[in-house]
Amino acid sequence: MCGPMDRREVLDRFDLTDRVAIVTGGSRGIGEAIVEGFAAVGAKVVVASRKAEACRAVAEKVVADGGTALAVPTHMGELDQLEALVAATVDAFGGVDIVVNNAANPLAQPLGAQTPEAWQKSFDVNLRGPVFLVQNALPHLRESAHPAVVNVITAGVFTTGAFVSMYVAAKSALTSMTRSMAAEFAGDGIRVNALAPGSVDTQMTQRSSPEMQKGMVASQLIKRMADPIEMLPAALFLASDAASFMTGQVLLVDGGLAVH
Repeated sequence: MCGPMDRREVLDRFDLTDRVAIVTGGSRGIGEAIVEGFAAVGAKVVVASRKAEACRAVAEKVVADGGTALAVPTHMGELDQLEALVAATVDAFGGVDIVVNNAANPLAQPLGAQTPEAWQKSFDVNLRGPVFLVQNALPHLRESAHPAVVNVITAGVFTTGAFVSMYVAAKSALTSMTRSMAAEFAGDGIRVNALAPGSVDTQMTQRSSPEMQKGMVASQLIKRMADPIEMLPAALFLASDAASFMTGQVLLVDGGLAVH
């Protein structure tokens, strides 16, 4: 039985002061919300995405707001860039405590008309990149006192994935990898969980057809898209000591999609 707790003791479970977090796809949408939120609770955040200017803009905003951030332009489909991302992080901050695999490629082609090139691009970014980023960061995660990996998947893994089958298949594989990582890294104290958003109002979602966007909302119990900031508390929970007894799990923040 624990004794009485005050507000500070409870909130301290979510504190990330001086922890080093790599956030891929960190220049917009869910990733940007995570970057700014993690920095607000003390993390040293590395903003990684393909576009250098967008990475710098987010990092500069964090610094202007009193936080600590580093921009490292990174294409998740290029393995040498993943190695360079980890190296730049360690050079700047001395280690890696948290990896948030948020970057995604939403490329969609209907079954029967899929190309090998599209398939390769989808799986390189949505599956291979996250796995190899964790692999590159693994020696540093093993040295961390509070190591955590958060793989951002999609609530679509609990649906048919019709018309977005490449994306959902890759994210389903990342879900499986999340469980495997959790099992294999448990002895090192590294927790690995997945965050599964429903429809979120991001540039990626806005590129879908109006009909598909309406269908996404209609399939949820909460009949609207989430704001990216609504994914932040769940990501913070998974990355922080608040989830210290949680690993190998999928946390659904999906507006009721998976139960509808």
